Amino acid sequence: MRPAPTPQPDLAEIVLNTIRHPVIMLDADGRIVFANADAEVFFRSSAVILARNTLDHFVPFGSPLLTLVEEVRARQSPVNEYRVDISSPRLGTDRLVDILVAPVPERPGAVVVMFQERSMADKIDRQMTHRGAARSVTGLAAMLAHEIKNPLSGIRGAAQLLETAASDEDRALTRLITDETDRIVALVDRMEVFSDERPIERGAVNIHVVLDHVKAIARNGFARDIRLVEDYDPSLPPVFGNRDQLVQVFLNLVKNAAEAIAARPDGEITLSTAFRPGIRLAVPGTRDRVSLPLEFCVHDNGAGVPDDILPILFDPFITSKPNGSGLGLALVAKIVGEHGGVIECDSSPRGTTFRVLMPAWKGEARRGDGHRTGETP
Repeated sequence: MRPAPTPQPDLAEIVLNTIRHPVIMLDADGRIVFANADAEVFFRSSAVILARNTLDHFVPFGSPLLTLVEEVRARQSPVNEYRVDISSPRLGTDRLVDILVAPVPERPGAVVVMFQERSMADKIDRQMTHRGAARSVTGLAAMLAHEIKNPLSGIRGAAQLLETAASDEDRALTRLITDETDRIVALVDRMEVFSDERPIERGAVNIHVVLDHVKAIARNGFARDIRLVEDYDPSLPPVFGNRDQLVQVFLNLVKNAAEAIAARPDGEITLSTAFRPGIRLAVPGTRDRVSLPLEFCVHDNGAGVPDDILPILFDPFITSKPNGSGLGLALVAKIVGEHGGVIECDSSPRGTTFRVLMPAWKGEARRGDGHRTGETP
C-alpha cells in the first residue's frame, strides 16, 4: 500500500509569501481571510489573530484605507493610492504607504489589499524634493546671470584685445580664456531656463505625435544606429500639457537612453504609452488627489544607473557623464512637475526605465472615442 502523499503548499500562497510587500484579502464583511508573511509583520499580529478580526480593528475610524476599500467594492475596479496615512496605535505612527486595492471577481465583495511601504512613497517624496531642488536652482540661476555674466563679458573682451598684440604662444592662452569664458556663459544660459517662472500654456496634446517627432529627430541624429521600438495604446486620450515642453522632456530622455547604450551592438530603446486609471497622487498641503492616468515610458537595455546616483538622479549637477553638466534631468523634473505630473526612474544592470505619469485632458476628448489628436498640428 502506497503511503498517502504529503500535502503540498498552495502555489498562490507560496508566491504571496515570497512577495516582499504586505498582502491581505478581505471578505465582504471586512474580515481578514488571508494575510501573507509580510502582512503579519506589518500588522504586528499572526495570521491567526488577523483572521479573528476585521480591518477596522487595526486602523482608526475614518481611515482613508477603509474608504478606499469601499470605493473599490462599489467600482469593481482596482485603484492605486499614494501617500496614504494609516497611522494608528496598533500599527504605529508615521505609517505612510502606497496602497493597491483590487476586487476579487470570484468572490463578490472581497478585495485584495497590497501595501508598499517604501517604493512608490519614496519615489513621490523624491519627486517633491526634485521640484524643490529645481526651485533652488531658479534662484541660483538668477543670481549667476546678474553676478557672473557681466564680468565674464569684460574678461572675454580683454582677452580679445590682448590677442591682437600677443605672440603665437600667448595667443593660445588668450584663446583658452575666450573659450572657457564662452563655456561658462553657455552653462549660465542653460541654468537661466530654471528661472523662467511664467505659467505654461497647456492644452490637449496627442502624446503619440510628440513621441513620433522625438523619434524622427533621434533617428536622424544621435540614435541613428539604435533600434527604436513603439508600444503604444492607440486609444489613449490627449495629455493636458504643452507640446514644445513635452518634446523637450522626451528628447532629453531618449538622448540619455541612446548615450547609455551607445556601446551595445544590440542597443534598443522602447517608447511606450498606457492608461492607468487607478493612479492618484496627493497634492501637498491639501486634501486633494490628482488623477495621473497617463503613463509614458522610455526604456533602454543599457547597463543601468549607478546605485549611488539613482536616489539623486534628478538633482541639479548630478551626472555620470564625463562632460555632462547634470542639468538635463533636473530640467525634465521641473517641466514634468509644472505639468502636475511625476517622473520616476527604475534601473537595474539589465536596463533603465524612465516613467512619466501625467494628467489627461478633461475637455471634449474621451478615452475610446478613436480621436487621438487634440492639438494643432
